[in-house]
Amino acid sequence: MAIDFTLDPEHEEIRRRVRAFVQDVIVPATTEGLPRDEYLRTIFALREKAKAEGLWLPHMPKDVGGMGLGHVALAMVQSEAAKTRLGPWVLNCQAPDEGNMHTLHHWANEDQKEKYLKPLLQGRAMSCFAMTEPEVAGSDPTLIRTTAVQDGDEWVVNGHKWFISNARRANFAILIARTELDIPEGQRGATTAFLVDIPSPGWTDVREVETMHGSTGHSEIVIEDLRLAESQILGGRGNGHRLGQYRLGPARLAHCMRWISQAETALDMMVDRALNRYSHGSLLADKQGIQWLIADSAMELYQCKLMVLHAASKIDKGEDFRTEVSMAKHFVANSLNRIVDRAIQVHGALGYSTDTPLASMFQHARWARFADGADEIHQMRIAERTIAAYRDTGSTRAATGGLPL
Repeated sequence: MAIDFTLDPEHEEIRRRVRAFVQDVIVPATTEGLPRDEYLRTIFALREKAKAEGLWLPHMPKDVGGMGLGHVALAMVQSEAAKTRLGPWVLNCQAPDEGNMHTLHHWANEDQKEKYLKPLLQGRAMSCFAMTEPEVAGSDPTLIRTTAVQDGDEWVVNGHKWFISNARRANFAILIARTELDIPEGQRGATTAFLVDIPSPGWTDVREVETMHGSTGHSEIVIEDLRLAESQILGGRGNGHRLGQYRLGPARLAHCMRWISQAETALDMMVDRALNRYSHGSLLADKQGIQWLIADSAMELYQCKLMVLHAASKIDKGEDFRTEVSMAKHFVANSLNRIVDRAIQVHGALGYSTDTPLASMFQHARWARFADGADEIHQMRIAERTIAAYRDTGSTRAATGGLPL
């Protein structure tokens, strides 16, 4: 079984073009301190340039205006784009819109695609995914309490959502609500996905939840007697859990692709600091303790890249990728935390300050360990599948990548 992650010449050229576009076009145009109106005009102008350069929608098929990349090729685009915070947004492959585009492309009917997917693809709209609730564990969507009760030709929705990323800027939401009230909590098949236009009567954006890195667009939403038409059901009644899991698998891996870029940036900064900081008779780079920090980070980053590429290759081949994506999501998120933390340590007080991007990177890295599934949930699923593999075959090989060694 051959495993070759070498990019073909076409994709290597795309990688080069994305890297150049980020470094030569995006970074110089998005300097800090621009007035908000000018800042927004600049970003929209950059999106038009990305379209003109053929660097638009790398994650979507060519027949809907995308670049038609598989997940292995997409990994290098996402990683290059994420060298700057706005890179994925300029290429229109940012979360949560990226995952919502995939979901709509797979689950929506033609009318829904025309109304909701097409504006996302064109960059004329933004979206959010409203699943998490404050009253129940966000990692267990079978516990959702938001209800949708049928009333004639309409559904009446009541509930409470929070940490809904992008809600304040979104034109619509994919909302998960419990429609099968006779199915007990904890069982699948009880929820349904709805498409909700924003604003709508009954949908109230209460606040942006303050996090350790400030107000960043994660909203708390109260839903009171929100009325939705039957035509706003996405993917069929009772399929909310299936739709959510379909959305989250590749989306988790896309996060990992972007996190690898951040980890690499932190490692680059760590090495640069070590080569230029003199202390106690030598450069930091000559000191064994610093070398160990660099070596551990390099080894972890290597593992991150291999795990993401292998999981991506399984998606491209149509194979079951759940275990590999869970492993990658857990490992990459934790590696990001460790690598950024080491970079801060090598920078000393400077790394703790906001004079470098490391402090902000560390705050975002901490979020990575529970976004799209907490560490412990992924560990539980990995263990379950490892035990099941052994019970079924007498070996854990299938649960460790099914690799030929």
